[in-house]
Amino acid sequence: MTQEQQKMLAGHHAAQFVQDGMVVGIGSGSTIAHVIQALGERVAQENLKIVGVATSEKTRRNAAQLGIPMYNVDDVDKIDLTIDGADQIADDFSAIKGGGAALLWEKIVAFNSLENIWVVDASKRVDKLNQYLPVEVIPYGANQLFKRFAAEGFQPTWRLDQNGNPVRTDSANFLIDLHLPEIEQPRALGDELIKMVGVVEHGLFTDVVDRVVIGQPDNTVQILEVPHP
Repeated sequence: MTQEQQKMLAGHHAAQFVQDGMVVGIGSGSTIAHVIQALGERVAQENLKIVGVATSEKTRRNAAQLGIPMYNVDDVDKIDLTIDGADQIADDFSAIKGGGAALLWEKIVAFNSLENIWVVDASKRVDKLNQYLPVEVIPYGANQLFKRFAAEGFQPTWRLDQNGNPVRTDSANFLIDLHLPEIEQPRALGDELIKMVGVVEHGLFTDVVDRVVIGQPDNTVQILEVPHP
């Protein structure tokens, strides 16, 4: 199976965990597009009654177009289940997210959810995180933060659009991507980054996920239940 077919397989499988009456956090990215499509089909064909909470404006628009009622995170009492993707998932179930610039909203929704499911294709599993790490920063003083990241050896680059301008998140912040060969201690790095003045949030997600749904090249789905202390 192609990578896209693996995403579709995993996305449609993950959508089956959604039950009638749930408030559902709906993530962002190419894999979640398949989840949104599957949920839209269930709403239309099964008369599934759910309320969605989006992690990006793009998700909100796409889900609403398929008949899923969408609410702001502050308009619901709780989120029963959030389904989202990930750029990488390590063996310790830490992850990097934010390749699509939605990491802040994704983390807010995830940490306000009773349960979190991540949906990925097989290529997203790694021993240790080693992909570029997005950091969302306040525009004011962003150049100073960039210099500090460089001094720390984090090899920062600006996230730029096709015109060479800084990418703006849905909260109008900038993104700086850090390029580390391998992240040995994601929790410690996350703690270090979040304490830097001007950092809004980072793309390291640790101690968040409850279940991982993985589309495999052999047309099967692997489900990993994440143990919690």
